[in-house]
Amino acid sequence: MTREQRLGRVFVELADSLVDDFDVIDLLHLLCDRSVELLQADAAGLILADQRGLLHVMASTTEEARLLELFVLQNDEGPCLDCYTTGQQVVNVDLDEVGQRWPRFYAAATAAGYRSTHALPLRLRGRTIGTINLFCERLTSLSQEDIDLGQALCDIATVALLQERAIRSGEILAEQLQGALNSRIVIEQAKGVLAARADVPLDAAFALMRAYARRNHLRLGVVATDVTAGTITPADLQPTKKS
Repeated sequence: MTREQRLGRVFVELADSLVDDFDVIDLLHLLCDRSVELLQADAAGLILADQRGLLHVMASTTEEARLLELFVLQNDEGPCLDCYTTGQQVVNVDLDEVGQRWPRFYAAATAAGYRSTHALPLRLRGRTIGTINLFCERLTSLSQEDIDLGQALCDIATVALLQERAIRSGEILAEQLQGALNSRIVIEQAKGVLAARADVPLDAAFALMRAYARRNHLRLGVVATDVTAGTITPADLQPTKKS
């Protein structure tokens, strides 16, 4: 498959979320997954603001990236926070050159094995609702074409979150974001439960739940609730082998 064909499929995937009913958590994870794939990063984490403007980690491609984003929020420093505050891209960041600017972020990111990072805003008409942070194990520079592509992915996801009905009604938007946050909490709890029951890493536990949700056209939050309750077992989550 050519890069152009892959890009077309990715944009179709994201555009499919522009419907009346979609899974916010799955959309955000899809954005992280495809950004890592197309921009040749090693991991991604995404933060989103709730109705009070408080930032929360909502999606990541790895457990390490999730923990690093949590560290950023707890210590109130890092490129993704600058990106969120200004609404501007913060890209091609050589971590060896920003130790004084973000000392705690620098220490945590380099300890995790990363050499460079990029942050892109989720924004629409001057309104920034979150950011995606890409982490690279090597010193990586994005071309302007790559930056434009990454921003286009973020823009489509933002439109999906801020559909016209939500833009017209702050109450609907607040409910949507709060619902996503509530689902995120349930999912994190279920990851731990499933990891213990199935004896798998947290990343693998999440992947099993997400794949099951997609196969059965269910919301991740619903699957997570059933996993915690024991209604869905580790065996149920395994894909059915084709004969």
